[in-house]
Amino acid sequence: MTAAESGTTGRYLVLLEDDATVLGARELNRLAGIRTASTADAAGAAPGALFSGAGGVVLHELGVALVDADPEQFTALQNSVRERGTPLAAIEAERRVFAIGSPQPAADAEVTWGLRAVRADQSTPTGKGIRVAVLDTGFDEQHPDFAGRDVVTGSFVEGQDAHDGHGHGTHCIGTACGPRSTQSGPGYGIASEASIYAGKVLSDEGSGGDSGILSGIQWAISNGCSVVSMSLGAPTEPGQPFSEAFERVARRAIERGTLIVAAAGNESQRSAGAIAPVGHPANCPSILAVGAVDEQGAVADFSSGTVDQIGQVDVVGPGVDVYSSWPGQERYRKLSGTSMATPHVAGVAALLAQQYPERAWGLWARLAQNAKRLPLPSTDIGAGIVQAP
Repeated sequence: MTAAESGTTGRYLVLLEDDATVLGARELNRLAGIRTASTADAAGAAPGALFSGAGGVVLHELGVALVDADPEQFTALQNSVRERGTPLAAIEAERRVFAIGSPQPAADAEVTWGLRAVRADQSTPTGKGIRVAVLDTGFDEQHPDFAGRDVVTGSFVEGQDAHDGHGHGTHCIGTACGPRSTQSGPGYGIASEASIYAGKVLSDEGSGGDSGILSGIQWAISNGCSVVSMSLGAPTEPGQPFSEAFERVARRAIERGTLIVAAAGNESQRSAGAIAPVGHPANCPSILAVGAVDEQGAVADFSSGTVDQIGQVDVVGPGVDVYSSWPGQERYRKLSGTSMATPHVAGVAALLAQQYPERAWGLWARLAQNAKRLPLPSTDIGAGIVQAP
């Protein structure tokens, strides 16, 4: 089976022990002859760009290395991981991930139901002073609804700038941080005055690798973002272990005051009796996994759920026929997916961050405590649908 057929890129993520990035880089070289470049020496660069002339890249602040390794090198690294006292904590294949969502017909002039469902239309906080990172396909900075907004962009896709040539990222940013009212149609954004950090980690084709996502997370943490919204992922199988690298990175982010929110996935076919497990990387215990409900409060047919001991849905948000911003002349579009539910949760988290001093686990707790319970199994909806303060 080729890497493409298995959903991987052919490269590997090597998780380094806490505070062991320098020792880990030396170990990679000693054991496998892999010479690495470090993002500490080239802040903001895409991993692919740093690979030129090197066999790997160390994401310095996260303590993760992305490496090319042949079978012999992989075996040497794997053996080191199994030994105690080495700076290498884990090794796993780099996955290929995708934007999660499907397009629907453009919206009419109806009131955005998502804002009402999470009570954002009744909320006084606006997210002002809070930095929200949306890691996706980029952002259309020329969109008229965002004129004058505080927007910072960064690209972690080699050969592509941060402009959104796909649409998914602009849509998610609109839900999380767009306007609550517009002259051309319904308001659709929750944290309407938050500072936007638009990180392009998926290409204009809607796909990317773990390394780009990790680079985006590092960028968000370095910029003091309180919330990271990731409407992306890859399918998993029941019982498949979560990524040790992403779990450790999520814990390190929480220690720095950054909460990571991610889409649970769209792999279910509930109408046919099939419920898929929460996808990667939302299935990590320290990443808040978001499922989707429709306007009637029912679980979306596609929304992945809690099926075993690995990965669980923590909360839900509006995720069916969600109206938001879109690049270019079209300007607006409706999409469905747990991708659309995730920025609802991220936006509400930003409102809570403005109103309360808690960060990371504290925000997680408030999101869960304030959630509206629904007459549905917690395996499908977690604590319930998030509610704005």
